[in-house]
Amino acid sequence: LTTVQEPTSCVQGLARALQERGVKLLVIGDRKGPARFDLAGADFYPLDRQLALPYELARLLPVGHYARKNLAYLLAIAGGADRIYETDDDNQPQPWWEPRERQTAVRVAPSQQWVNVYRLFTAELIWPRGFPLDRVAEAPRFDPQNPLSQVNAPIQQGLADGAPDVDAIWRLVLEREVNFERRASVWLPPGTWCPFNSQNTWWWSDAFPLMYLPAYCTFRMTDIWRSFVAQRCLWELGFGVVFHAADVVQKRNAHDLMRDFKDEVPGYENNGAIVELLADLRLGPGAANVPDNLIRCYEALVSAGFLPQQEMRLVHMWVGHLAELRRR
Repeated sequence: LTTVQEPTSCVQGLARALQERGVKLLVIGDRKGPARFDLAGADFYPLDRQLALPYELARLLPVGHYARKNLAYLLAIAGGADRIYETDDDNQPQPWWEPRERQTAVRVAPSQQWVNVYRLFTAELIWPRGFPLDRVAEAPRFDPQNPLSQVNAPIQQGLADGAPDVDAIWRLVLEREVNFERRASVWLPPGTWCPFNSQNTWWWSDAFPLMYLPAYCTFRMTDIWRSFVAQRCLWELGFGVVFHAADVVQKRNAHDLMRDFKDEVPGYENNGAIVELLADLRLGPGAANVPDNLIRCYEALVSAGFLPQQEMRLVHMWVGHLAELRRR
């Protein structure tokens, strides 16, 4: 996780849950925030320690940006992780939270262009951050009695109760506490889109290259645009993303909602066009092509003007670091 705060109650709860399971917590700081992070089981990287890492990416990533979380991914991969869990400092595990397994039981979502996964876990009008505004009124066509299937899923997203991850428009107009129903998990087949975030998310090793967070977009879009690239690349492996019922509660940090809105405008305007662009790309099948597919996706986003040319230097640096780690 990343933070600019002393250990929050949510992070303390997370650390306890991880310690019980013998799991290390990597914490990335930034220019603003504490110089120390006194929490048992946490390995804290303030900015000066990041800049001393043997990764050129540490010196190229912008300061004061969520994309510095990329360094935690590299540290976890270098440490031999076979799966990585990422979250934020305002998400606390519920008592039933457990590490996810790659093989999981799911109901298959309807095969359509966009599926509002939140509506599969509640009857309330709510949608995930990054979901197209012109589709929020659409309820997914889904039979909750469909039999369960076993799927292999290298990216899995859990929902969050309390203050779920939604966009600023929802918060400005409909703000209230929401608790999702504990229904069966849902798998989105290839060709079906739903944004996923970086707040309660599991990744397995063949999807590690897809964890890259773009640095030259807004804080509110970096994990959303990453999710579109990751989904498109997953399809070439025959996989889709799994969404689970909530197993964390978000005790949301204070936000300036109008600032969030401004940071989300590029998504409101462009998310539909971005997925159309990605869907039309010719990518290579199989795990060996994942790094090249990632590069192709970002090249397309840069060529279309969604990201500046500077992003490509970071993408290539990221892929290079991963290749280096694989050779060790």
